[in-house]
Formats: sequence, C-alpha cells, structure tokens
Amino acid sequence: GPPVPHQEVWVAKMSGTHRERVEDRVPQPRIYKVWNVPERGSPEESYLDLVAACLSTGKDSRLYKRLVYDDQIATNVNAYSYNMEIAGQFTITATLKPGQDLAKAENAIDEELARFIEKGPTADELERVKTSYLANFIRGLDRVGGFGGKSDILAEWQVYRGDPTAYKEDLRLTRNATPAQVQTAAREWLSDGQFVLEVVPFPKFTNTSTGVDRSKLPDVAAPPEGKLPKLQRATLSNGLKIVVAERHDIPVVDATMLFDAGYASDGPGNGGTASLAMTLLTDGTRSRSALEISDALQRLGAQLGAGNSLDASTVFLSAIKPKLDDSLALFADVILNPSFPDADFQREKKLLLARIDQEKVQPQAMALRVLPALAYGKDHAYGNPLTGSGTAASVGRIGREQLIAFHDTWMKPNTATLVVAGDTTLSEMQPKLEKLFAGWRAGTAPRKNLAKVALPPKATVYLMDRPGAQQSVIIAGDPALPKNSPQEIATDVMNDLVGGTFSSRLNMNLREDKHWSYGAFSGFIDAKGQQPFFALAPVQTDKTRESLAEMSRELHDFAAAKPVTDAELQAAIGNRTLRLPGSRESLRSVVSAVQEIVEFGYPDDYFDSYAAKVRALRTADIKDAATTVIHPDNLIWIVVGDRAKIESGIRALNIGEFHLIDADGNPIS
Repeated sequence: GPPVPHQEVWVAKMSGTHRERVEDRVPQPRIYKVWNVPERGSPEESYLDLVAACLSTGKDSRLYKRLVYDDQIATNVNAYSYNMEIAGQFTITATLKPGQDLAKAENAIDEELARFIEKGPTADELERVKTSYLANFIRGLDRVGGFGGKSDILAEWQVYRGDPTAYKEDLRLTRNATPAQVQTAAREWLSDGQFVLEVVPFPKFTNTSTGVDRSKLPDVAAPPEGKLPKLQRATLSNGLKIVVAERHDIPVVDATMLFDAGYASDGPGNGGTASLAMTLLTDGTRSRSALEISDALQRLGAQLGAGNSLDASTVFLSAIKPKLDDSLALFADVILNPSFPDADFQREKKLLLARIDQEKVQPQAMALRVLPALAYGKDHAYGNPLTGSGTAASVGRIGREQLIAFHDTWMKPNTATLVVAGDTTLSEMQPKLEKLFAGWRAGTAPRKNLAKVALPPKATVYLMDRPGAQQSVIIAGDPALPKNSPQEIATDVMNDLVGGTFSSRLNMNLREDKHWSYGAFSGFIDAKGQQPFFALAPVQTDKTRESLAEMSRELHDFAAAKPVTDAELQAAIGNRTLRLPGSRESLRSVVSAVQEIVEFGYPDDYFDSYAAKVRALRTADIKDAATTVIHPDNLIWIVVGDRAKIESGIRALNIGEFHLIDADGNPIS
C-alpha cells in the first residue's frame, strides 16, 4: 500500500470513566482497567513499571494480597505497563472466582490504588520490586536471542530510541527511582481517565537495495563445539557431594539439589507421595510462611522451585551474585526445615485428586497411567502411573505424616548431590555450604525395586473406552535399556529415526502421507532402570484400525525388513550434533546437563565427546539398537477411543491378544 504518515509521540490522555460490557463463553468473570500513559523509553515508563510491580508482583503485593488472599474474591490479579512507540497503556486485570461480584472487585482495586497514590510505596517495598526487576534483566542476558535476550534488548532500543545502548538509561532510572518519583508517576497518570482503547498504526517501512546477494543462501560457518565448563567436585563433612561448573558471563548462580527419589520412590500403592511432598516443600518452613518465602524471593531477586522426575526429586535455586548468601540460606531452610502446612496440604491433596480425575478422561494420560503396571508389574518401582500423580485410592490414603516421612527418609545429604553453575567457584561455595548444612545428618535411604523385567511373551492389545472421543490414541510400549547403557547413543539416534523427530518414519507416514494424525512420535522416559519405550499417535477415529496396522508395520520394518538407510542416519546425526552448542546456552541448561551426568553416572567429559560418538555411528549400530529395543511381537498396545466405533476393527486386525480395561487398568469382562 501507499506510505503512511509516521506519527510522532502522542499520548491520548483522557478524563472520566468509560465503560463497556461484553459477554463471552468463559468460566470466570474478569475486570480490566486501562489508562493511556507515556511512550516507550520515557522516564514515566520506568516508574510505572515499578508501580505495576508494587501492585501485583508476588503473593504479598498489594492487589494480589487484597483480592486473592484477604478478600478471596479473585483467582488472579495482574498489573502491567505496556509501552509502544507513540504511547502506552497501563492495565490492571483481575480474574474473579465464579459467582463473585465485579463491582466488589473493582471497589477493592480502586481502594488499593487510591491508597498507593496517596501515600506511595514504602522504601522497603520499592527496594524489593527493584531488586526483582534488575534480577530478571540480568537473567535475560544469559541468552543471545528470545524475548529479553541480548539481541532483543539491543534491537528494541535501536528501534525505539535509535540507540542500542539506551537500555542503560532505563536501568539507571529504575535503579535510582525514589518512592516520591514512583508516587508522582502514579498520581499523574492513574488518577483519572481509565479504560480507553487505542489503535497504533504500523511503523513506516522502507526498502533497501544495498549489498545483499539474494541469489544464494548465506554461507554457514563451522558450528562451535558444545562443551560444558570443567566440573569441580567436593564432598562436605556430612557426605553431601558438590559439583561446580564455573561460568562468569553474568552475575547469577544456579543450583539444583538432586535426591535419588522421584516418582519411583513411592512404591506399590503409594503413588502421589513424592508429587505432594515436593509441591509442598516450598510452601513453608519452621520459620517462614509461604507468603514470607515469596516475599524473600522477590527481595533477593531469586527463583526457587521443587519437583520430580521418574528417578529424582530436585530443589532448584537461581540467585543473583550480590544476594547469593541470603539466597542460599533460604534454599537451605526450605530443604532442611519444611513444615508442610496442614491447610496447604489439604488444598494440594484436593488439587492432585482433581488432576487424577482429569487424567482419567484425557486419552493420552489414560494410556500413560496404565502402561507402567502392564509393562513392569504393580510391585516394581516404575509400576505407578507415569504422570506421577498416583491413583485416587493411593492419594486418598496420604496424610501429612507421609510427607514428613518422605522428607526424613529420602532427603539425606549422603545420598544427594548439589549441582552449581554460574558466577562462583568451588572454593567460594564449599565453606558457605558446609556452614549452612552443618546440622544435616547422614542416613540410609531405602533401595528402590528396579529389578529387570522380562518382555511380555507375546503382543497384547488393551482397549480403553472413551465414549464420544473425537479421535483414538494409540500407544505401543515395552521396557527397554537403562539410560546409561553401552548402546544409549545408538538407541537415542534410532528413536530419532523411528518417531523422535518431525521427519521420523512414524510421523511422515501417519501425518504427512496418510493425514490420519496431527503427529506421531516415539521416545524414552529417562530412567536408571529399564527405560519405558513408547510410540504414540492420536489418529482419526475412522482410521484407528488402519493406523494401528501402519504403526505395527513401521516398527516391524525398522527392526528387520526395512532398516535405516545411510541418508536417514546422516540427517539424524546432523540434527543431533548441530543443536548441541545452543542447547548449553543458558545457566539452567548447564545445570540440567550436569544433573544428567550426576544422576545417570556419566563421566565428567561425557558431553565433550558426545558429538564425536554420534558422528561415529553406522547403520549397523542403528540396526543393532533397533533389534535390542523394538520388539514388535512383544509390544503392549493400548488404544483409547470410542469402543463402539473401533473395537471390531481392532479385533479383526489380530495383532495381539485382546483385552478390555477401565481407566485404572482393571479388566472388563
């Protein structure tokens, strides 16, 4: 189209209140309050960002505490300043609980905003949000690209201000902002003129004809090697092992405490215990409530979380270097002194039971819930649902005392490893950690039942009825090799070719060729014992029988009749090796890689030589891996779909002994 005028800065400051009411198919009411404010790069933008953080960032922020915690009329509240080239908008949103009154929520927002405008932020409150803001900015610098990464920041300020280094002025304004300056910005821009919508024209684009040869693609240089920093190790007096990977690009230290527990520690009939324990670990200690932990994290600019995988339970910390000591103290407090508050326990238990109910009606989750018991048996450590949620019966039996017992039983220093990466050294970390964890006593953790299980003697097909399902979900699985096995690299590349990538055989057949599925894939779930191997495809209901036949044929062909070609292998090798350098870009990815080395017992230089080992693979290696992992005549097949529409076709296919089971894996006669 024709060129459009390039509008200069124009803030459409309004007066009065403008209202609109719309109806939509949503489960909860929500209120939006919007003010027109200055443009990107103005001093007011920095101050209004701090206003927004004071109002809604963190559980103890003014609006969140008032509407979600105290009045309990909202499930979420958020404030933010969105600034564009010629103007910006400051927005407050609140999502209410079903049945709550919008007028009551708006009144609460108005009261808190008026109180802020009248008195401004406290010095302590402002320092907390400034620290959090600057910490998030620093973490963004850990990446080259992406929102908040180095290139994004430089490009953004070049576009808006004509100077890629103009971000420094924004940081200076934020760092030096006083309560009076923040209060003034709130009073000037948020006292009047709310809820106005503005349309921003496109920026003016021009063509360039300078020096670009578009007749060929740019040359690509040789990729860098994807090596990790050299690992340094030590052991504390109580047996806690420490692994440190130095990287001094940005003043941030990331750490993960790794425990040999995970979902596999639940044992028969106790599924869900590890999930609940790690969910509640960060919800309170003997000296801090959940709100106090949240407040401390914001003041420190730190991040804290806990979780599980199949074989590991983890506690994660990300700290900015100037606040490292206090952040580590909080980290240690959460690990050593969790209180598992009863009110939070009751709430999280109800949420987990609700999650189980959801899993039992979602076809893919339904299959993943019953596959482990069919493949490993209910007495095996891997026999509980792969979702980690357990069953309604097992979660119903869990009391707060079981969570305390989980902590006391599995979280021992001599069975744990702390992985640290970032702007620190082993000599700096060791005395700090020795002091913080001095009172943590060693002990013996139980052994998980990871006994080797045999393959099923023949293929078996299990059908789970999901009346009215829009499609069928097909899963084939069996126990494979442990993750750290001599054939691991070959089996990983083999899986890439079978179903692990978009161009894999399963996906190209069912999606790209037949158009029966939006995506078919295969994979392993990392495990110290025999990894679960599975191939999965959601398919059209009327093509369930045909899709099952194609999946069976593809697995038979790959394992025997139609082995991998050299062209396929070279493409898979390139995909796996060329992505390695980028996969170690951030600190968190470095911690994750070192965690993998620790959890599965790899040598410290495992990833340094990984690419060379992948490039050394030959088609014979892939064929051997397929023969070892894929057993088409011994697979467990699970099909979830509308039984009335698909049962007869599956039975007629006769690829294995047929059974009907319910959502808990129980047989149906």
